[in-house]
Amino acid sequence: MLLSKEEIDEILESIWCGKEIGSVKRPDLLKITTPEVTEDIIEGLIDDDYIFAVKDEINLTRKGEDIARKLIRAHRLAERLFTDVMVIDDEPMEETACSLEHCLSHEALDAICTLLGHPRECPHGRHIPPGACCKRAEQNIQPVIIPLNKLKSGEEGRVMYVSTKHHARLDRLTDLGITPGEVVKVHQTYPAFVLKVGETDLAIDPEVLNDVYVRKNNGK
Repeated sequence: MLLSKEEIDEILESIWCGKEIGSVKRPDLLKITTPEVTEDIIEGLIDDDYIFAVKDEINLTRKGEDIARKLIRAHRLAERLFTDVMVIDDEPMEETACSLEHCLSHEALDAICTLLGHPRECPHGRHIPPGACCKRAEQNIQPVIIPLNKLKSGEEGRVMYVSTKHHARLDRLTDLGITPGEVVKVHQTYPAFVLKVGETDLAIDPEVLNDVYVRKNNGK
C-alpha cells in the first residue's frame, strides 16, 4: 500500500467524520479523491489494522480510531484557537488547521485545550474529542477564555463566542447585546448575577451565561 502517513491520516479522518453522522460503507470510501481510494487501498488498510469491514460497512480498529481521534481533536482545537484567540477568517483557518493536525503532539494539544478552557465544540458546532487534560480538569494553566459566569464581582471580559444549540437562548443573548466583541463587567454574582453591558445593567440567569465565553481583561 503506497500511501504516505498524511494520506492514511486523511482517510481515517474521513471515516471518523462519516461515523459521526451515520455508517460508512465501502462505496463511500471509494468516493474519496484526496487521496484517491481504491479497493486495493481498502484491503491494505485492513491488512495494516487501521480498519475492518463487517459485510459492506467499514469500521475503525482501535489503532485507526486512536489516530483519527487525535487528528479530529487537533483540527478542531486548532479551529477554536484560530477563531477565538487569533481571529483568523474561516478559509485560511481551515487550511492551516488541516496542516497542523498532522504534526501537533498530544502534549501540545493538551496545552492548547487547557489554554482555551477545554472547549466542547469547534466553531462549526462539531464535537471536540476530549483529551486526558479534560478528564483531569487540570488547573495548572489559567485558561485564556472562560465561561462568563466564572468571572467574579468587579471583573470584566470581552465576549469571544457563544456556544449554544438553543436558538431562543442565542436570540435572547443577542437582544441583550451580549455578542462577540462586547465588553461586559460583573457587578455582583449573588443573590442575582448582575452585569453591565454597554451602559445597561442586566440581571441574568448564570446558567445562560455558561454558554458565553469571554477573555478576561487583565487587572479587572
